[in-house]
Amino acid sequence: MASSGSPFIFATGIENSIPTIAAGKVRMDEMEKCGHYRHWRRDFDLVQEIGIRFLRYGPPLHRMLLGARRYDWSFADEVFPDLHRRNLVAIVDLCHFGLPDFLGDFQNPDFPDIFAEYARTFALRYPWLQLYTPVNEMSICALFSALYGWWNEQLHDDKAFVTALKHLVKANLLAMRAILEVRPDALFIQSESSEYFHAQSPAAIGPAETMNARRFLSLDLNYGRRVDSTMYEYLLDNGMTREEYHFFLNNNLKHHCMMGNDYYQTNEHHVAADGTTRSSGEIFGYAVITHQYYNRYRLPVMHTETNLCQGPCGDEAVRWLRKEWANVLRVRNNGVPIVGFTWYSLTDQVDWDTGLRENNGRVNALGLADLDRELRPVGQAYRELIRDWTEVLPTQSVCLQVPIALNEDYPGLDAHPSSRTQDSAVATGAPRNTE
Repeated sequence: MASSGSPFIFATGIENSIPTIAAGKVRMDEMEKCGHYRHWRRDFDLVQEIGIRFLRYGPPLHRMLLGARRYDWSFADEVFPDLHRRNLVAIVDLCHFGLPDFLGDFQNPDFPDIFAEYARTFALRYPWLQLYTPVNEMSICALFSALYGWWNEQLHDDKAFVTALKHLVKANLLAMRAILEVRPDALFIQSESSEYFHAQSPAAIGPAETMNARRFLSLDLNYGRRVDSTMYEYLLDNGMTREEYHFFLNNNLKHHCMMGNDYYQTNEHHVAADGTTRSSGEIFGYAVITHQYYNRYRLPVMHTETNLCQGPCGDEAVRWLRKEWANVLRVRNNGVPIVGFTWYSLTDQVDWDTGLRENNGRVNALGLADLDRELRPVGQAYRELIRDWTEVLPTQSVCLQVPIALNEDYPGLDAHPSSRTQDSAVATGAPRNTE
């Protein structure tokens, strides 16, 4: 089923964050804010016009997962067959920073099992889909929700952070296992923020070292790697049991994975002696930090997110695109198997200038296109980059070894998914089309 020569993955994404704020009363639904529910066909047109083949794309979890084994497939039944008809390859992003109201938040121990069943049913319903990011940026989600107090549970302590993190990673692992039961050749691209913490003074070396160890926790647990001794004590001191820790060691699905590294100007930090941090801007850059992650996990790498706001000169985002692409080439030329690059997202976003902490409705000029669906200069530059490099990279790159089955390779697509179930929109209990 694999293509004889897998392409380099030039991608973009539809921003689909859904955290809650204001004690759960306000849902920050980026698909709604950015107009994707209304303009999804035009958004898919834009992807094709730019020359992009791969799309990081996630259906709205809070609208689809209505309860344990209760689903509303109506929106997904429109968009995923349309992506297939267009021969666009989805990298399916199933959980992006938020949960349905009935699950509450990431402190809920019921989340992993319910989510895994959703993932299994999703894979059965859309069998041509091969590439998944079950849970996006597990570390950032746990930090922002349970340590920084920004989203969802809005807690501020280490125990809440460890609880959120273990539930997020367990959900990711159980979802991967469930999808593999349906599609044994599924591939998982873990999109995770690649961070680094710089000590601002000698007195800050200790706090910086702790934060630089903590940045690896989500991937260590996900890939079944023994954590550092200080992090082992940290986990157990904050509520993880030995049995839970060994669950992660014994559920290693690393051989089905590619490591997605996200990098923005805000990913590097200065650390003060008291442990407070502030953004340092780019110091090491994507190539240096990605080598740190690659040396730890030895997995194929994909640059799964980056962007920069189009500023007053109009070329700031274009210059950042060229810098990040140069970093990708440096990583590749240094022998790391790097398989793809992503400008995130397709359109401008809303309220990310406050980290989705405030519901201001302020547009952030981060997209390849604006919210009128007109290409920005960076969209035009990305189209040219894809055109210039598409034919060059596959003939020289180890990405040829990645067994991606493109849409035209999949023989099993039959009727529209809704015709395979007796419920056109909502399936309650075991989905009838999969029994």
